[in-house]
Amino acid sequence: MCVSETTPDEPAFGELLLRLRRNAGLTQAELAEFSGLSVRALSDLERGRARAAQRRSTEALADALGLTGEVRTLFFGLSQHGRLRGARPTPVATAATVLPTAVPGLVGRAAELDRLRAAAIAATDIPGGVVVSIVGHPGVGKTALAATAAHELRDLFPDGCFSIDLRGMDDQPVTAQAALDILLRALGVPVQQIPVTVAEQTSLFRRLLADRRTMILLDNAADETQLRPLLARTTGCLTVITCRRALAGLESGRWIWLTELSRTDAASLIGTIIGADRIRAEPEAAAELAELCGNLPLAVRIAGNRLASRPNWSISHLVSLLRDEGTRLAALSAGDLRVRSAFEMSHRRLSDDARVVFRRVALLPGPDFGAEMAAVATNLPDAQVRQYIDELVDANLLQTSADDGRYSYHDLIRLFAAERLAVEESPTEQSRLRCRVVGHLVDNAVVAAGWAHPEAMVVPGAFSSREQAFDWLEREAWGWLAAQRLAARHGDHHRVIRLAEAMEWFSQLRRQHPWDEVFGLGLTAARDLGDRHAEAKLLNFTGWAQRACRQDAEAALVSHEKALSLARAIGDEQQETLALGHLGAVLRSLGRPGEALGYARMAASSAKLRFWAWQGFVRNEFGQALSAAGRIEEALAVHREVLADTELCRAEANPNTYLYFRALTFGFIGTDLGLTGDWPGAAAAYHTARTLLGETGDALAAAEAAYSEGKAWRAAGDYQRAIESLQTALGAFTGPVTRWERARTLAELAAVLELDGDGAAARDHRYDALVLCGQLDSEAAERLSAELAVVTTPAY
Repeated sequence: MCVSETTPDEPAFGELLLRLRRNAGLTQAELAEFSGLSVRALSDLERGRARAAQRRSTEALADALGLTGEVRTLFFGLSQHGRLRGARPTPVATAATVLPTAVPGLVGRAAELDRLRAAAIAATDIPGGVVVSIVGHPGVGKTALAATAAHELRDLFPDGCFSIDLRGMDDQPVTAQAALDILLRALGVPVQQIPVTVAEQTSLFRRLLADRRTMILLDNAADETQLRPLLARTTGCLTVITCRRALAGLESGRWIWLTELSRTDAASLIGTIIGADRIRAEPEAAAELAELCGNLPLAVRIAGNRLASRPNWSISHLVSLLRDEGTRLAALSAGDLRVRSAFEMSHRRLSDDARVVFRRVALLPGPDFGAEMAAVATNLPDAQVRQYIDELVDANLLQTSADDGRYSYHDLIRLFAAERLAVEESPTEQSRLRCRVVGHLVDNAVVAAGWAHPEAMVVPGAFSSREQAFDWLEREAWGWLAAQRLAARHGDHHRVIRLAEAMEWFSQLRRQHPWDEVFGLGLTAARDLGDRHAEAKLLNFTGWAQRACRQDAEAALVSHEKALSLARAIGDEQQETLALGHLGAVLRSLGRPGEALGYARMAASSAKLRFWAWQGFVRNEFGQALSAAGRIEEALAVHREVLADTELCRAEANPNTYLYFRALTFGFIGTDLGLTGDWPGAAAAYHTARTLLGETGDALAAAEAAYSEGKAWRAAGDYQRAIESLQTALGAFTGPVTRWERARTLAELAAVLELDGDGAAARDHRYDALVLCGQLDSEAAERLSAELAVVTTPAY
């Protein structure tokens, strides 16, 4: 029998050994004693964990078993064959056995290191081992994390740790065949015995790693095709991959998505490089330096190295160099480390069309964008743009945002994209594309805002409904705001004014936007054009934003006085009436009710405004002015008359305006009734307002009405209804921007519960209110503290 070959019917050496031992009636311990082998060695042979014994051990086993003749020959033949097939070369020192240098004191990656440590432990038990892919955009620290983990975990892999740089960003990455050649030589396979084909190399690679505990670091991978032959897929092996692409095509594995460091960790990283003393000397400059580096580890290290090599530089000096976006990437270099180089490697591997999308999307203002706006910026069909955006996301040159279908650059990658735009597109083409983007954003914003007009039923254009229009305005808010700024910077006054004027009614519904800037830009443009009618209108808009959004009544007073003077000078009766109404509101908020009433009366007596286009609002303001002046019954009459007129004019308004305006007016009636002492009537009015606002979908406004209803029920002595109303309000006041409202409601609820005899619950709510109070600014905290001091009294 040829000892180098076996047939399918012949047993493996371990199987024959087990059969012969049992035929001899020996236990493993007895055969071990007779042969001089250990029980563990015998067990490994019989279970196939070791393919064969060495020749001396084979002889000892044959003698112990009393083998002779053909059986002895077969026993020795199978042993020799197993040794030839299963020989494990001893790893030799090659480049593949040298791990990348670990980063001392790696900052901000504790959670990721824990995940890699857990994967290393799991690899010993999971069939096929474990594959972990570390993915992220250029410069985020993938190799640093993988190398540090490899050094920390190497003791868990006694059979070897191997590393190879696959050079995935080069024009010609390392092929799978070349990589396997390097790894097989590192595993001790003589060059002349390395198979020729990739399939044979992979098979040998996996056989050699079987039953071994090894770690393979495949750094800087190109794609799935390069990687698949290099995956050991054997129990006991941990494969760690670093790649700038998502590697979504790998059939199995775990992913660690690296992002930039937190601002605190980035500043700490600078401290590890330049020393804590320099950070303590300039903490604010260190924080700004981290921010200018986009908290990107590579950029932060480069900045730290520049400072370390220039001990006489202050952190503030380097910050001043990096503030200029035009030179920031150039300044982020130290020796052979350059942020731009990291980005260039990824950029080179993009398709030509993906490069076009990459640079042109940098024209889009705002922090993120959708495929629709990318198509506008690139002048490419939507389907094509989505394809190239996917390529950019896979390359980690774009990142997906928290909102579905939205994308963004890392700050430094955006600067790199802008550089490519300046180099690869002519100034004329850049200008044309920029105008296209600004025009699209402004024009769509104007059309979308038209849906907010009180009398708008259907608005021709890009949006089929009010909800769709408002959704677009919210989603693209930073875009159209930035577009207006760009238009102003380039002297496009008409476009700036058009957008500002269009936002008149939308601003009433969404007060969180910087309307003082939007209207202020329009006002400046109107003055530059000499358009006095637009100037008067935008003075009124600006004054409203100063009072309603910024709570700056003094500035609002100045703006409306200017609007009134200008409107009278040019004979603009509509803006004159609105200025009078606004002045009434401002003076009332300043505690000047007599003057407020005079202005409000003049505004309400004008017939220059249609009911829904401000007349109803001006008349309600007149009612509030009467109430502030102590003329409650007159105020009630005005508000009830306005409420009656909403029904007469209902057909002219869109349904949402009708509901909202009725709710607003019922709220004023509730206030009036409360001042007369009719608390049940006030509570009923607030309840109606709450119901109507709920129908509009404005949860926060409905919660405000529920809060007022709860206070009215408390004053009326109906504590159960008060508790229900206040708990409803609490259900909406949950976010950080409603801390004041939640604290105020908790304080009121505490008062009601105490009156209702539940002192323990009252104390809990009061404590929660005080905790929130500590998170508020000093003025709000003082107001709340004053309320908490009196909430135990039954008075309203």
